[in-house]
Amino acid sequence: MHTHSPVKAPVLIAFFLLATCLCCLAAILLPRHQEGTYIADVYQDGILILSIPLDQASSPGGQEVVFPVEGKDHCYNQIEIRDGAIGITAADCPDKLCVRQGFLHTPGIPITCLPNRLVIQIRPAEPDLPAEHTDPLEPDMITY
Repeated sequence: MHTHSPVKAPVLIAFFLLATCLCCLAAILLPRHQEGTYIADVYQDGILILSIPLDQASSPGGQEVVFPVEGKDHCYNQIEIRDGAIGITAADCPDKLCVRQGFLHTPGIPITCLPNRLVIQIRPAEPDLPAEHTDPLEPDMITY
């Protein structure tokens, strides 16, 4: 006589879902090693305030480039660029999670300072586009 265990199917389904979640998490968190230049976009209150190529941001001699970003109500973040990476090194927010996120050098999870409404994202530099494709007000496929 052949009997099936009633626990076998739920265990297999749970294992499959766990494996799928782990693969998705790895795809999101593991850095993508792409060749080329990366650009750091710094947003304050959802407005792009600075775009800077990470490979050109370091000063001659390889020293760090440090600059402050001030927001509403005198909030403060100090951003540093060194060795092709960008990070927040000082902030007046209470939890300092943005400082603990460390430095980014490839696209992935952005650095965020929610109390000061600051976001730093890294993206690959786009190749030079013809002049007719550089109008920022022209709608794209996402806008439609």
